[in-house]
Amino acid sequence: MSVIIVGSIAIDHVKTPAEEHHCLLGGSASYASVAASFYTQVKMVGVVGTDFPPEHRSLLEARQIDLEGLEVAEGKTFRWSGEYEQNMNRRQTLSVELNVFEHFRPKLPSHWRATPFLLLGNIAPSLQMDVLNQIESPRFVLADTMDLWINLAKPDLLRLLPRVDMLILNDSEAHLLTGESNPIAAGREILKLGPKYVAIKKGEHGCLLLGDREKDEFFCTSAYPLERVADPTGAGDSFAGALAGALAKEGLVNWPHLKRAVIEGTLVASYTCEEFSLRRLVRLTEDQLRLRREEFLRYIEPN
Repeated sequence: MSVIIVGSIAIDHVKTPAEEHHCLLGGSASYASVAASFYTQVKMVGVVGTDFPPEHRSLLEARQIDLEGLEVAEGKTFRWSGEYEQNMNRRQTLSVELNVFEHFRPKLPSHWRATPFLLLGNIAPSLQMDVLNQIESPRFVLADTMDLWINLAKPDLLRLLPRVDMLILNDSEAHLLTGESNPIAAGREILKLGPKYVAIKKGEHGCLLLGDREKDEFFCTSAYPLERVADPTGAGDSFAGALAGALAKEGLVNWPHLKRAVIEGTLVASYTCEEFSLRRLVRLTEDQLRLRREEFLRYIEPN
C-alpha cells in the first residue's frame, strides 16, 4: 500500500569537523520519502522554489516517488545551514531562510485522499492537521515533531495527538513535552495524550516503542553500530520514513509489524549517517539492506 509523506524540502549547507558541503538536498520530506521508497510507493507533498536544482528533482524521480503533490512556487527554496560539534551529537543552526516554505499550505491531489498510510513529517502541527483533514479514513497516521513546535505550538500539537496513531520524537523532546526525564515514563505520559503508540528516538542509543501497557506493548532496540558518522542530518527523518514505508508494505498494522518497522527505520537511518545528504541512500541496494538487517538481528538476538 502507498504512503503519503508531507514535510519540508530544503537546500542545506552542512559543516562537520571533517567536511563542509553546500547545496545539498535536505528537508524532512526528502529524507523520509527516499527512505520509505525502499518499501512501498511514496506520494510526496511539499513546496520548492523556482531555484530548486533539477538534479535534486531527478534524484527523487529516480526513486519512483510520485511528485504530483510537489508544488513549485515563485521564489527561493527553503534553506538551512548548520554546523556539528566534534562528537556529532550536537549541532548549531547557523541560518534558516524559510522562503517559499513560509506560506506553504499543503494541498493533496483529490485522488490521493483515500491513501491508507500517512506520515506527517516534521512541520508545524497546524499544517499537519490541515493535511490530516484532507484524508478520508486513513488506516494509520504517523506524526513527527520537534522541540520548536513543542515550544511554539504546543496547543496545536496537543489537538493533533488524539487524531494520530503514532507520535515520533526524540528523548529530549519527550522530556520537553511531558516534563518526565525518564524516556519510558515520558512515553507513558504521551500515550495519555491520544496516540496509540509512541516511538522515542535515542540517537546512537537506539529507540523505544511503547503501546498498550495492559498488553505489555514495549520494545527497545539499539542503533546499528557505526564506526564512522559522516553526517547525521536527516537520520531521524529517514527513520520515520522507513518505519512508515515498512508498515505500508505490510498493509496490516499490529505489534509484531510495528517492532519490525522500527528495526527497518533504525537500519535505513544508519545508512543516512554514512555520507552527506542522501548520497548513501541513493546508492543503497536491496541486497545491502538485507545483509545489514541479517547482521543487526544477529547483534540483538541471543543465540
